[in-house]
Amino acid sequence: MAMPSDDSFVPVDEDGGRAPNVDSYRITCIDFIKDISHDYLAWVERYELSEDEDKKRRTEIASVIERTNEWIAKVPQTFKAVDVVMNDGISKMAEATAGKPFQIGVFINKKSGYTMASPGIIDVNIKATGREGRKTKLGFHSKEERFRFETTGTAFFDETNIPEDESELLDINLKLNAEKCTQRDVISFTVIISEIQDGSESDRRGVSTVVHIV
Repeated sequence: MAMPSDDSFVPVDEDGGRAPNVDSYRITCIDFIKDISHDYLAWVERYELSEDEDKKRRTEIASVIERTNEWIAKVPQTFKAVDVVMNDGISKMAEATAGKPFQIGVFINKKSGYTMASPGIIDVNIKATGREGRKTKLGFHSKEERFRFETTGTAFFDETNIPEDESELLDINLKLNAEKCTQRDVISFTVIISEIQDGSESDRRGVSTVVHIV
């Protein structure tokens, strides 16, 4: 049985249909984030981790629940925006459940995870360090797409000059094009980092970031 993926779940209102307004839908999705977290915590339990690692993953899942639901309550103004923030939180719970065996950081304006930016070209800094001398490189989310994107506006990375090399201390800057976004848009994207050993990918992890356009 595979761990739940980040797009397997759809919240259902108690009346069996779409919520009548955005405020009601926010409440539905806040409850859904809390409910679905039990599935990810169950997987942490199944992994039979060391006490420290078990606590670390549970603590991170709890943090995702709190921050995501705070955002759902305050940031999105449309059904689609609520979906973007909720799905970003589900991605983050999956990432916390899988653990972070090597160091990765994705930063916008020196903040990670939950960020804000103005419309335009947004600088995204990515840092990573492999374990025991292994190198890291920017990977692909799928065969067709390097990055996972979900957004209420038009947003994409400029992929014309993306570094392809492995690095002992990965430190690259990407340009997120949000020129067609407007205030109140939200963008969620996932960056994949591959850990390289003897020229081949030995491990990979994703880091999801949500951006509130202000």
